[in-house]
Amino acid sequence: MSAVPAAAAAERWRMPAEWQPHRATWLAWPHNARDWPGKFAPIPWVYAEIVRHIARAETVHLLVEGAAGELKARRTLSRAGVDQAAVELHRVRTDRCWMRDAGPIFVVQEGRRAIAGVRFNAWAKYRDHANDARIPARAARALGLPILPARRAGRDLVLEGGAIDVNGRGTVLATEECLLDPAVQVRNPGFSRADYESMFEEVLGAGHTIWLGKGIAGDDTHGHVDDLARFAGPRTVVLCRERDARDPNHRTLEENRERLESARLEDGSRPELVSLPMPAPVVFAGQRLPASYANFYVCNAAVLVPTFDDAQDRVALGVLAEVFPDRPVVGIHALDLVWGLGTLHCLSQQEPEAVGGG
Repeated sequence: MSAVPAAAAAERWRMPAEWQPHRATWLAWPHNARDWPGKFAPIPWVYAEIVRHIARAETVHLLVEGAAGELKARRTLSRAGVDQAAVELHRVRTDRCWMRDAGPIFVVQEGRRAIAGVRFNAWAKYRDHANDARIPARAARALGLPILPARRAGRDLVLEGGAIDVNGRGTVLATEECLLDPAVQVRNPGFSRADYESMFEEVLGAGHTIWLGKGIAGDDTHGHVDDLARFAGPRTVVLCRERDARDPNHRTLEENRERLESARLEDGSRPELVSLPMPAPVVFAGQRLPASYANFYVCNAAVLVPTFDDAQDRVALGVLAEVFPDRPVVGIHALDLVWGLGTLHCLSQQEPEAVGGG
């Protein structure tokens, strides 16, 4: 596993957009029942359904907890009718299964691929993350890929995949609440707005950052952007909208809409905004959960969208079918899944093909 000099890579490495061709998707089989207290039983079956859809058109790299974990996963996948020829299991210990944040962030350069050398510290909130923090290095060894340094002042950049969203052309979405709050869940103490923008350019090939404000209610990450706004094309951003003025998400999302309406993309053009509804508040055991249709995942075979037995499910699926006309849009029941404080995008990480284009 070799390192790529940051100076030489600064202008050439980039993170492709999620809708560009994948070589694979990385997932981790759920095993930590503490993430879904009292609701763990259905979670493996939800995962099996997710794997079934993704495996139709790309490899699924699935991390499992040793031999026993592999046996459980294979049995469940078999009963769910998953084509296991497309599933590659890796016996890798994990603390949780949120691969968007702990998994490898892939970048490409002229037919080559690498993994961004960012660090995971469990959202600057939880102590048990030593296994998860090693996942990118384990993936790099398994694939024979280099690690692209992401350092400032002798420190590795702490960054979760859910904190960013890219259009593959040079623009990244992020929130100030997640990355710039000086007091709550501070990922990189002392990092300024300019520090992040410089790192996004060097490591992700995204020299233009659109900063949004706060994230949605119930978000355990303190403001991940993938629960509120996502690129759905080089110039298209889908942004959640809460019509109920009494809901705490209403003002937050309207303020983010105002920012996007005045924002510019890397080429100076304005993004095309598409409204995505919010489901009615999902509350379990007295806790507001981060239920959002923006936490969809774009794989080669489909766009997988979390659904919540809500009247807005059909509306959200219709909106996303219009902005992703090249692949089917599939709803995945996520009422149980969101009790773990994340859904489809949070649990997945794409491995792109080493090709360009948007």
